[in-house]
Amino acid sequence: MIRVRDPEFKYSPPDPQVSNGLFAGRCELEAEGADFIELFDGRSESFFCLTYQDCLDIIIHMRTPTPLQEKTPFAIDEKPMEGLLTAQAGLAAFSRAFRSLGAPKLCDDRVRIKERARGFRVGQQVESLVMLHVAGGDCMQDMERLRQDNGVSKMLGYSAPSQRCVADFLESFHDPNQVAYAQAEAERQQRLSFIPKESAALSALGEVGQEMVRVIAGRSKQPPTRATVDQDATIIESRKREAKWTYEGTRGYQPMVAMWAETELILADEFRDGNVPALSSPLTCAKHAFAALPQTVTEYYFRGDSACHESGLVNWLRNPEREDGPKGLIEFAVSARMSEDLGKALKAVPEANWTTFGNDSDGTLRQWAEVDFVPAEKVEKKGIEPLRYVGLRLLKPQGELFDDGHDRRHYAILSNRWNEDGGALITWHRQKAGTIEHVHDELKNGLGGGQLPSAQFGANAAWFRITCMAYNILVAVKQAWPDETLHNAKAKRVRFVIVNVAGRFSRDRRKISLHLAAGIEWIKRFVKLFARFPLATQPTG
Repeated sequence: MIRVRDPEFKYSPPDPQVSNGLFAGRCELEAEGADFIELFDGRSESFFCLTYQDCLDIIIHMRTPTPLQEKTPFAIDEKPMEGLLTAQAGLAAFSRAFRSLGAPKLCDDRVRIKERARGFRVGQQVESLVMLHVAGGDCMQDMERLRQDNGVSKMLGYSAPSQRCVADFLESFHDPNQVAYAQAEAERQQRLSFIPKESAALSALGEVGQEMVRVIAGRSKQPPTRATVDQDATIIESRKREAKWTYEGTRGYQPMVAMWAETELILADEFRDGNVPALSSPLTCAKHAFAALPQTVTEYYFRGDSACHESGLVNWLRNPEREDGPKGLIEFAVSARMSEDLGKALKAVPEANWTTFGNDSDGTLRQWAEVDFVPAEKVEKKGIEPLRYVGLRLLKPQGELFDDGHDRRHYAILSNRWNEDGGALITWHRQKAGTIEHVHDELKNGLGGGQLPSAQFGANAAWFRITCMAYNILVAVKQAWPDETLHNAKAKRVRFVIVNVAGRFSRDRRKISLHLAAGIEWIKRFVKLFARFPLATQPTG
């Protein structure tokens, strides 16, 4: 029985034909199939009916309905929800991975900085910043969001540090004496740019990142035996007064990054001012990258752009007895710096020597040829097998031209790989664009590496290095996720699938449980993900 009451209701009977016989002409409500018929004369305060259609017809004539997408079907309660709740319960998996890899202890044991009496441990500071990057934060102010999240505090076992605390922590990696010394040396040598030596704390933080790479690689199903190091610099634009002008005409910084192509892990980074050319001392980052590889690796490769065509790096790669690196062969290919002599040598290649090995979507042919070229500058060390120069020619279809008005362009790579087809060598070298450039994009746009927090060089270097650590944790977690469709996903999708899930913590005696607002299949995957990062389970607080 449904009761409808409305004293202000003024009834106007509808057309009997339109009402489909549900209302009589003299206002008689016919409840078809009901046990009674009640007369309604417009003065009654209430009436009863037994069928759904009767009520529906009356309500329709009482008011005009609001379209579904022209209203919000709820009101906001201004009181905060009670309980240990979080909208980012998936962060628990990244915290577990960070701890399972032994990162907190590595940070505490190796990174030595001044701590206040009631300050955070280094491992807690780094973990909080890693969680910030994974959650989507890109500045120190965003740390307050994690700090005010009671669920995240219960998840970590401590409240995240404040913005001021994070700033003090990052600034502890800055060594003004090293910056002043490097600047004085540059002025003495009449150079505009310089790369300061890393502080002891910043260098130790880099060692932590390298050890994490080895631990992650060691947990793979099959220990990796091959490593291809891809290295390149990237520009981070900044409006800070301290930022230097880059070659692109913007102010910013230009850190160097080296990554392991087979695993997607970042091996090393070197923070630099924006006016430091990528060609300046690329060997330092390369040495750190090869030093980070696990002992299971026996095959070494290196790929780089023209910034890596530098005598120190090239000769180090060619020397099987190299210092501060693995002994034996490192096969490499780097883009050649285009000099006037090299350009002439490319144009002098006979037409019959060019071999087509591919074409672009617009019909441009990709052709290769061996180039007989001996560089005039001392880039190559004497007494070692000469380098191989392979030319690349891009040839437009007949009648089409490049922007410069020519129908062809020439490039070249130099390599010590003589037994490989030139086209295959160029294709292999070109694959670095899908690795290192992807890493640059993830660091700057997927994580918080594109927003530098401080005016101090060392603080920004520490922020960027922790961003690289967060990237490696992200890679480890997504590759451990049971659903393989996420293994090659970007940070944005990983955040959507894993991180942004609501959760509530509850406690029963000495057991703390995390209840997840997700489907049963997702929860099963999350439990499997937890199991792949072994860690003791014990309540805190």
